[in-house]
Amino acid sequence: MSPRNETAKTIRRLRRSKGNHAILEGPHLVAEALRLGLRFDRVLMTPQFAESSAGAEILSALQRPPTMVAEPLLDALADADAPRGVLAVAGLQRLRLADLIPRQDDAWLYLDAIQDPGNLGALARVAEGLGATGLLLSDGCADSRHARALRASAGSLLRLPVVVGVAADRAKDALSRFSTTWVGLEAHAGAESLHGFAVERPFVLALGAEGPGLSEVTRRALDRTVTIPLSGRLESLNVAVAAALVLEQLR
Repeated sequence: MSPRNETAKTIRRLRRSKGNHAILEGPHLVAEALRLGLRFDRVLMTPQFAESSAGAEILSALQRPPTMVAEPLLDALADADAPRGVLAVAGLQRLRLADLIPRQDDAWLYLDAIQDPGNLGALARVAEGLGATGLLLSDGCADSRHARALRASAGSLLRLPVVVGVAADRAKDALSRFSTTWVGLEAHAGAESLHGFAVERPFVLALGAEGPGLSEVTRRALDRTVTIPLSGRLESLNVAVAAALVLEQLR
C-alpha cells in the first residue's frame, strides 16, 4: 500500500474518532495552528497550492515536508466543499475541569447540548470576539474538534480554552472560588429583559440548543435568567447571534 493510501486511511479513521487530534482544512486554519505552535502529525498539500504564495508561506514554516496529493484525493478526504489545497492533522488537547484556575474577570460560555458543529464554532468565534474567557461544554455537545466547528470558529477553537463533558453543577463548584453568577438565556417572558440587564464579572452565560433550550440540570445551577425581546412572530434567534447580543450587553 502506498504512503498516500495509508495516510488517507488514517485521516478517515481520525474523522470518526474522539481522540486528541483535529483535522484542519484550508490555509487559514493550518497557518494559525502553525503560528500557535501546534504539533502536526501529517500535512497533505496539492502541488498547485504548494506553488502559491500561501502555500510557500506554510511550507516555509513546516518542520518536515508535506505529503503531496492530487486535488481529487484531498477533496475526497476533506469535510469542506473546498479545502483549498491543504489539510493537516494536529494534536489538540482539551482542558479538564481540574485544570481551570478561576479568575475575577472570567466570562465563560456554558454550552448545554449544542449539537450542531457549525453553531459550536460560531459560538467560539463570538466568545473570543467579545472577550469571553472560553467554553464549557456539557455532555451531548458537538465535538469541538469537528472540522466544521473548527472552520466556523475561524481559528477561535484553536485559541480559546475549551473544557468538554462538564455538568453544570460540577462547573459551578469548580468556579466557586469567586462569586460567579450563572446567567441562563431563556426564550420565555418570565426571564429578565436584556434591555438594561447587567452582571458583573465573573459570570457564566449558559446557552441551550435551539428548540429544547436549557436542561433542567443546568437550570438548577442558574442564579438569573435573561431573555431577548423580539418583534413580530419570531420566537428565537440563532444561538450564536443571541450569545453575541448578551455578551455585548455585558461588556
